[in-house]
Amino acid sequence: MTDTVRITPLGGLGEIGKNLTAVEYRGKIVVVDCGIAFPRDEMLGIDLILPDTRWLMEREDDVLAFVLTHGHEDHIGALPFVLRRLTRPVYGSRFTLALVKSKLDEHGLIRSVETNEVSEHSRLALGPFDLSFVAVSHSVPDALAVVLGTDLGAVVVTGDYKFDHTPIDGRITDVNAFARLGEQGVLALLGDSTNATSPGSTASESTVGQAFHQIFAEADGRVILACFASHIHRVQQAIQIAHLHGRRFAVSGRSMQKNVNIARNLGILEVPEGAMIRLAEIDDYRPEEILILTTGSQGEPLSALTRMAFDDHPQVGLNEGDTVVISATPIPGNELSVMNTVNRLLKSGATVIHGRESGVHVSGHASQEDLRMMLNLVRPQYFVPVHGEYRHQHIHRRLARDAGIPEEDIFILENGDVLEIDADNAELVDKVPTGMVFVDGFEIGDEEGLVLRDRQQLAADGILIAVLTVDAQTGDSVAPPELVARGFLHDDERLRDVLAECGAALEDLMGELGAEHVTGQKLIREDVNQCLSELVFRRTRRRPLILPVVVEV
Repeated sequence: MTDTVRITPLGGLGEIGKNLTAVEYRGKIVVVDCGIAFPRDEMLGIDLILPDTRWLMEREDDVLAFVLTHGHEDHIGALPFVLRRLTRPVYGSRFTLALVKSKLDEHGLIRSVETNEVSEHSRLALGPFDLSFVAVSHSVPDALAVVLGTDLGAVVVTGDYKFDHTPIDGRITDVNAFARLGEQGVLALLGDSTNATSPGSTASESTVGQAFHQIFAEADGRVILACFASHIHRVQQAIQIAHLHGRRFAVSGRSMQKNVNIARNLGILEVPEGAMIRLAEIDDYRPEEILILTTGSQGEPLSALTRMAFDDHPQVGLNEGDTVVISATPIPGNELSVMNTVNRLLKSGATVIHGRESGVHVSGHASQEDLRMMLNLVRPQYFVPVHGEYRHQHIHRRLARDAGIPEEDIFILENGDVLEIDADNAELVDKVPTGMVFVDGFEIGDEEGLVLRDRQQLAADGILIAVLTVDAQTGDSVAPPELVARGFLHDDERLRDVLAECGAALEDLMGELGAEHVTGQKLIREDVNQCLSELVFRRTRRRPLILPVVVEV
């Protein structure tokens, strides 16, 4: 059998989020990352989106482990759901594993899943792979690039990264390690494309501190700062700078409280003596002495900041003189939610500081000059732009071409594509099933999205319920059909006419049904659905969700 490496992304390509890539060598698979995506506005009632892992389940005997680059939700959020059905060891850095363990504990999986801490100094054999790691800077502590060594060469997965030369924790992206990999020869580079549309280089996280200094000095009242709960570097800056300006801080939001506690316990977050107070104590201090760190930078409906904006927070009511800082940019799809929150905050009388021009946020992802630098350091034989929409991948391909990688050695993959690499060639050889799996509360939905389509139909055209009462023995109708409509037509008179016509059509239908329907409710419901669908669309040009109910007496 020919020695080959197969790279199969199941999420994160052509989209933002749900990053998951399977790397196969000599019949064994290592899965790099296992993330979620957040639902778009039209995904009614959906809480999370998972990658479709049917193909992995079919190959479960070949899956060795999950290896994680860092602790963001789009890279680790799907793990508890996938590990329920595919229990395998998990490898990650100290902070990443702390976040993962917290999730596993919530899902009752903490005792059943083996976790293994690694760092940029770790080297280990995992089946036919030689596994190693490279330290990278990102907007979460302990981020790593993953190196999967094979006899054909190394497959390098950058994860999310930037070249920050003045990071808050002093942990820079290890340029020398990437250069050494390039000298040794890299078979394939899977490079983060999220910021490929941004020219220049990404600014250092430390520049945000300059904006914080000015805001804390000039604000006459409380400062309420919203950022990602995992952005411990930003939280660290806010705490230290607030302390210099005589402000104590309190924490609001479950995930922020959890992550701050985890980071403090690991020694990653340093809190000056006496700087932290309980949220219930904020009214014991003058407004100019208070900083509140909170979740809700993405306008999430139940987040602490959104509840403050809508005057629904049990402990924090907004006042004139408060300054709200949204220290993040909206994830694609969240723009409307964020703007709604900003509008409500402004109506409350607060000053709101947000947006790129304010200086309160810098990206954690490499911009174009940084991407060029990575390509020139690693000099891969083959290049795959990952982690981004098609436009990001397309621009990253152009940057790789400019860096000297031949066009035929650059592959823009889609989720489910199988890229096979041997000693002489690389080509797409297969397509495996992939897609989206929806999470609604604690339930994992179907891959086909039938529930979601029903919700979209209900939202667009309403519902029409038809209740039929039939004799259990003969199947004959024993009462006139009852029809109930909701969210269907605004005109009451027109609605009455349509329902009367539907009732007459159902009476005719029940009189025509054959003997095969006598004991088969399913057949009756199918005929009713078809009859009403055609009639209603003909009369109203609408397609409400039709729900036939058959009552046997």
